[in-house]
Amino acid sequence: MDFLKTEFEYAAGRESQLPLSDLPEIVFSGKSNVGKSSLLNRLANRKALARVSATPGKTATINFYRLPECRFVDLPGYGYAKVSKQEKERWASLVEGYFAQQRQIALVIQLVDMRHKPTANDLQMISFLQNLEVPFTVVCTKSDKLNKGETASQMAFFQQLFGEAGIAFYPFSAVQGNGLEDVKEAIANAVAKHGKIGI
Repeated sequence: MDFLKTEFEYAAGRESQLPLSDLPEIVFSGKSNVGKSSLLNRLANRKALARVSATPGKTATINFYRLPECRFVDLPGYGYAKVSKQEKERWASLVEGYFAQQRQIALVIQLVDMRHKPTANDLQMISFLQNLEVPFTVVCTKSDKLNKGETASQMAFFQQLFGEAGIAFYPFSAVQGNGLEDVKEAIANAVAKHGKIGI
């Protein structure tokens, strides 16, 4: 797969605006400020493909990015307290509407902050994905923020939480690029597998 050919395609603010699902979709999910935009930019080797905001909760749309083989789907970040209840409900309706459609989801990449235990919202999203029976993997962001001892401790924790449940997880650093090839491989394998299965 040529990740360098990633281009922004479309932003949908309502379920009715969601485009036709005519390619395998790689979905990026996670709380506000967990590093979804940074991961997307690293994958495409572009600094500003996805806007990295200093203000959590800024992305209020589902953003679609086109590659020759698939689409990247960037969901709105969840869990930001300062967003109004009405806005949170709109986001929830938009995301639930996306998953309720017959879409070609090849893989969901669920991002969690490696420095901390997953939030209640993170675990709720993972449970949601398990109930939907869609393929997903966990990417643990901001791994560069931990020292060796902290890294070993968190790896053991995530192995117990995810690994023992059969959920693949990858430490990742957008700053250093650690784990980038693992994420690329997971995406490429998911797209190839989806193509063999068909719609």
